[in-house]
Amino acid sequence: MNIFQWEQNPWGQDILVRISWDLLWLAIIGGAAFVIGHFIYRAKNPPQAAEPATGSAADAVPEKVVRHSLVARLFHWTMAITMFTLLITAFFPIVGIQFEWLKIHWIAGLVLAGIIVFHIIHATFWMSLRDIWISSKDWAEFKLEVAHVLGTGKAPPKPGKYPVDHRIYHNLVTLAGVGVIASGLLMMVRIDTPLFARNPYLLSESTWGWVYVLHGLSSVGLVGLIMSHVYFAILPEKRWMTISMIAGWVTKKDFLANHDPERWVVTEKASK
Repeated sequence: MNIFQWEQNPWGQDILVRISWDLLWLAIIGGAAFVIGHFIYRAKNPPQAAEPATGSAADAVPEKVVRHSLVARLFHWTMAITMFTLLITAFFPIVGIQFEWLKIHWIAGLVLAGIIVFHIIHATFWMSLRDIWISSKDWAEFKLEVAHVLGTGKAPPKPGKYPVDHRIYHNLVTLAGVGVIASGLLMMVRIDTPLFARNPYLLSESTWGWVYVLHGLSSVGLVGLIMSHVYFAILPEKRWMTISMIAGWVTKKDFLANHDPERWVVTEKASK
């Protein structure tokens, strides 16, 4: 298996071009192996219904708890559409399915960049960034969670709004997304668009090669991440979260079974 793809320039020098597309198949196989492995583990260790939280904080939780605002849901589904559009237009031609993909690809890329910028602003000023940060205490809980999954430890405490594994996933997607957007915007300079004057000589050949490598690594990383995300979204025990991304709210029963009402404080007034 090769990691990079090289070509010779007119002077006989080896120039880095992009990642090897062997890495695409590695990401697909790795994602499929994870899904199959988890499915087998889940069959041997069926998920057990969690005991609901109790106490005065639990009693104050309303029957419907708002989990995602309309703005957050619109962002999520717009991002999902653009992500799948980008992956289809990027990788289908590589596996032999040919169509006029380039214009669709860069337009979807601009949409993704725009909504990511919007999300950063919205999350900074209208949401709590603290909900998605990871502290040393969170890593300790993550170790407990892994030990519990492996059957070598007790169940970790119920999380606040976002479990630590969700936050780790979010940060990985953020890292890959920033890489693919930053490199993609640079690559647009090499094609004809109404937005940029074409200038393939903006960077040296070797630098362009690393830009394409960053774009490719970020893209194949997203393939594996999205495969796992879709898999967990359709699992019966996780479906309540998927429904909340459509409806915006979760029931009190699901809330108390999966969250600590003292770590994610929700009241009737706050939920409204």
